[in-house]
Amino acid sequence: MELLSVMVILLWVVVLLLIVAFIAMSRQVGILFERVTPLGALTNDAGPMVGEAAPVFHLPSLTGGDVVIGSKRDRSTLLFFLSPTCPVCKKLLPILRSISQSESDWLDLVLASDGDPEKHKRFIETAQLGDFPYVNSTELGMTYRVSRLPLAVLIDGTGVIRSKGLVNNREQVESLFNAKEMGVESVQDYLDKYTPAGAL
Repeated sequence: MELLSVMVILLWVVVLLLIVAFIAMSRQVGILFERVTPLGALTNDAGPMVGEAAPVFHLPSLTGGDVVIGSKRDRSTLLFFLSPTCPVCKKLLPILRSISQSESDWLDLVLASDGDPEKHKRFIETAQLGDFPYVNSTELGMTYRVSRLPLAVLIDGTGVIRSKGLVNNREQVESLFNAKEMGVESVQDYLDKYTPAGAL
């Protein structure tokens, strides 16, 4: 009986130590999340660079009409490269719709892809994308050197590329707007230049 009592006490001590360790680990994870700064869209060095004039394209839209990308106009354009087979792209579509509505006073959204037009027409119908221009152009994707998706490019009203990068969530899409407002290539670029070493 004494041995059994000792074993039960030892088990309780182990359980209490595990609880203390779990609480300590939870606290450390919370501190880590506070210290990690969201870096925004992941920039790439391929294709037209931020600060350069965007190549001008006149393209038909699969949703009707023609689309001009890169020319001077009084509104900015968010060019969003996607694919019907990209799960992250599909996840972002409701977010893009929301952003398009909230930023409608200065921003137009253009969806872009390449491949079989019939496949894209089915995608437009099933994803209910008929409200947005949707261009299907291999040349556009090659010009911007799109190798990974989803990629977004923000072109201002003067036809200049203001920010670009791979985006996986709303914060990364909005970081393109923040970069434009701050006059930097990306939020990453801003953090690299203006954050003191060791501050993160």
